Formats: sequence, structure tokens, C-alpha cells
Amino acid sequence: MPEKTAGVTAGALLAALPDTVVVADSRGRVTYVNPAVTRLLGYEPAELLGRDLAEIMPPRFRTGHGEHITRFLTTGQGELVGNTTQLPAVHVSGHEVSIDVTLARVEPFPGAPAEESSVVGVLRDASTTILLERQLQVSRYLAATLRVTAALTEARDADVAFRQLLPTLCTELDWDAALLWQADGERGRLVHAGTWTAPDGDVPALAADATGRRFRRGEGLPGQAWLQRAPVVVDDLASDPRVVRADAVRADRLSTGVAFPVLRGDTVLAVCELFSTESRPVPAELLEVLAHAGRQIGQFLDRLRAESDVRGLADTLQRSLLPSHLPTIPGIGLAARYRAGGETALVGGDTYDVTPLPDGRWMVLIADVCGTGAEAAAVTAVTRHTARAAAATGSPAEILGAVNTALLQQRDDGPLRFVTACCLVLEPAGSGHHACLSVAGHPLPVLRCPDGATEEVGVPGRPLGIDAEVRFEQTHLELSAGSTLVLYTDGVTEARDDAGRQFGEDALLRVVAGAPLDAEATVGAVAAAVEDQLAGSRHEPDDLAVLALTVPR
Repeated sequence: MPEKTAGVTAGALLAALPDTVVVADSRGRVTYVNPAVTRLLGYEPAELLGRDLAEIMPPRFRTGHGEHITRFLTTGQGELVGNTTQLPAVHVSGHEVSIDVTLARVEPFPGAPAEESSVVGVLRDASTTILLERQLQVSRYLAATLRVTAALTEARDADVAFRQLLPTLCTELDWDAALLWQADGERGRLVHAGTWTAPDGDVPALAADATGRRFRRGEGLPGQAWLQRAPVVVDDLASDPRVVRADAVRADRLSTGVAFPVLRGDTVLAVCELFSTESRPVPAELLEVLAHAGRQIGQFLDRLRAESDVRGLADTLQRSLLPSHLPTIPGIGLAARYRAGGETALVGGDTYDVTPLPDGRWMVLIADVCGTGAEAAAVTAVTRHTARAAAATGSPAEILGAVNTALLQQRDDGPLRFVTACCLVLEPAGSGHHACLSVAGHPLPVLRCPDGATEEVGVPGRPLGIDAEVRFEQTHLELSAGSTLVLYTDGVTEARDDAGRQFGEDALLRVVAGAPLDAEATVGAVAAAVEDQLAGSRHEPDDLAVLALTVPR
């Protein structure tokens, strides 16, 4: 190399470089090293002169499978020449340092002996690069688990969430196959709950083995994760003694496996297994992310299960507030339709009832309690049972009066829970039926006459549970052959489309007028018209109850 470059010696230039520059002869002996080696590996330059360059490598790279790397470093021969390679080096204190190595072979001048060729290596501290790469990888892992959690939030219950867990997890973290094992706490076993494979992959042997397979704590990869309550890695599935399905993993050519528990506190809800057909590193950062994801998923699934249990209890409570079936009234067609409101209402406030009376009459009641939830359900129960008790001897007005008194006696310091209701008492009259009707703040029933004319009937009154002095008027109707009477709650007429327009009474009158003379067809037509109104609407629907009585011709 030239002695001077623009008045500066080449040695001074090399000495000023922040990267370590090492020159070795054709035998791999160090002939030059700049001062930067002290910052990188702790050696003084003079300590390395004349020594084999391979001495800065860990012992495992000096013999066996590492010989080709040593040969590359000392001779500059091989396909890695000219490329940057990340390798470990040994610091003077004995610990390993990750370095980026770039080598070039310097051929001798023409006519010079071949042994005068040299290898020039540039060594750079790779720790910062490795840290950044790990941080990037961790951010990818975290982003993947966030997408998994986001996908699970769309599941309505834990079973659906479990089915969505495997494909989302594997796709986002780039594994070839996954198995899910759910904990059977009563029997102390993990049972197979699902298998997923990448679109271009298949694990038939592993999938077949999973059928009927049970794992105890500590048994196999899933059992180890269950026992330790932490992720477990197997780098070589075919040879690791912990793997009890070695034949299956060999048949499917699986190399690396990792299992992590899905935890609720210290309780293992499930264990997820991930498999790769290629040998792949499982860094500590990934294990930490999987452990965290297992806890998050466990909390989420536990909440889903709790919500599912609450919905089940709410459904049971809701059914208790409605008749299990409608009775048969001689000479009357009878049908009802109920639909709970939006997702936020677990128990609605709508109810209806049809009850035979001792003297051959029938009481028909429909009511709507202000609010939803357990308190509204309690008010609904009081309304329904009081009406039944009072119906034995009372008129519709007296029945509503009894309910009003009961609600006022039940009132506490909580929010006002008023009730709107419509009560009807039927009795046979010739070829039809006579009806006596009272209304307490409720939407007026719709009557379709035999000639097809449709109108609202009854006199509006004040809601129940507000005023002790309220009185209710009675309206008498003759339901002759060919008539239809429809009782409903405001979830019908107040149903709003996306623009906020309500369904309204006029639309209800038209639907009833156009329905066949059949109770089931009538309630079906009303419910379908309301669903059309709500289709695509951003507005949450209210509870809906419809009860139709028809007198056949």
C-alpha cells in the first residue's frame, strides 16, 4: 500500500478507523491489526501480531464443523468472501462478543510468490445490530399477539374463540402446525381440542395420534407446559426424550416444537403447541411473548366463559318471565313472538301471558317494564304474578289496579321502574268472543275487522307504578269471525332504520291489514317487517313482543 495519501500515512488512516482492521498472511498469521481491536476485544495490537487469527474464535469454531469458518477467516477462501457474516469472537477477558466480519483476499503482485497473498478482515461490534434486530422481532411478536387478541374479541363464546385461536396464532407467528389441548380438571388430563396446519402443510400422523390422546401433568410437551405453567421448547423433536409422539413427528418431518399454557391466574385452561418442519431458533423474547400471550388469552377466555354463563342465566331468567307455551283457547287462534333487544340488554323488560280463569274466561296480558337487567326482571315477575292472582275475580281495570298497588309497595330508593301494560279478558259470545280491554300507558292494540278495516282500540291510561290514585278505563270489543287483534310492545313501532326513522303505527296497521287470517302468519309478518326496518341500522333495537288473536271464519 502507498506510504502516504495526501500527506497522511496509510497507517495513520487505519489507526483512526473506528472498525477493527486485521491483516493475516496466507497461513492465517496476523501481520497487522489497528488499535480499534482494543475497544472491540480488549487486546493490545502487539498482543495479536504473529498469532493465528483463529485464536480469537471460540474453541468450537476451531475444530469439527467449524473448520470451514476458520478456514474462511484465515485464508479468505470460500463463498463468504466479500460478504458480511455475523460470528462470535472471544474477548481477552474470556466472554464472547458478537461481531460482523467482512473479509477480502488480497492477491500478491504479479510475479510475487503466492505465499505473499493476504487476507484483510474488517470486524465490527454487532451487539447494537443484534439488539435492534431483537427489538424488531419482539415488536413483531407483540403485534402478532395483539392481532390474535383482536381476532378473539370477535368471538361470542369461548368455544368459538378456541377455534379461532390456532389459525390466527400460527399464521401471525409463522408456524407450520398447531395443536390445542384443553384441561379437564376433574380427570387431571389434557384432551385434544383442535389441530391446524398451514395451507401448504399437513401433519397427518400427528393429527391421527391426537385422536384419543390424553396427557397427564409432566407428560410430553403439553404436559411439561402444564406442569411448569411456562413455555417449553424442544429443539429436536425426533430425539428429545420428553416427546412421547416421536414416531408421529418423524413421520411428519417436524423439527422444532414449543408449547405454552393458557392461564387464568395459576390455573391452566389449555396448552397450545406450535410446530415447525424446519429447525428454527426459539429466542427467549418469543418465549416471554408467548407466556404473556397465554396469560392474556386466558383472561380473555375466562371473561368469555363468564359472560357466556351470565347469558345462560339471563336466558333462563328471561324464559321464566314468558310462558313456556301458549294454551289453546277454543275458537281462537293464538300466536306470540318475542325477541330480546340489543347486545347490552341481557334480560329484557317485555313479557306476555295467557291464563285460563276458573269461570271459562281467559286473561291476556302484555307488558313492558322500564329498563333492563335483574331489577327490571324482578319488576316483570311482580307484574306477571300479581296479574295472574288478581285475574281470578277481577276485571281488566281491577287487574291493572292490583299490579299498580303491588309495584308501589315494592318501590325502593332505586330508579323508578314504571310499567306499561295492556290487559284483556276474553269470554265466548255466540260465534265469536267478547273482550274487555284496559290500557296502562301501553301502545294501543290493533284490531282488524272482518271487512279488512284496521284500527287502534282502547283508551290510553297512565303507566303502572307511579300514582296510587290512577284509574283505568275499560273498552268492550266484539271479536267476530274473521277478526284479528294484535297486542305489541313499543319495540315494534319504535324500531329505527339507519337514518333514525321509526317504524310507526301506520306501518303496523298496513302490515296487520295485509296479513292472512292466521295468528302465526300475523306475528311473523310483523316481526319480519320490523327486521327489515332494522336491517343495516346503527341503532340498537329494543325488546319486541307481539301477540295475535284471530277468530276464524
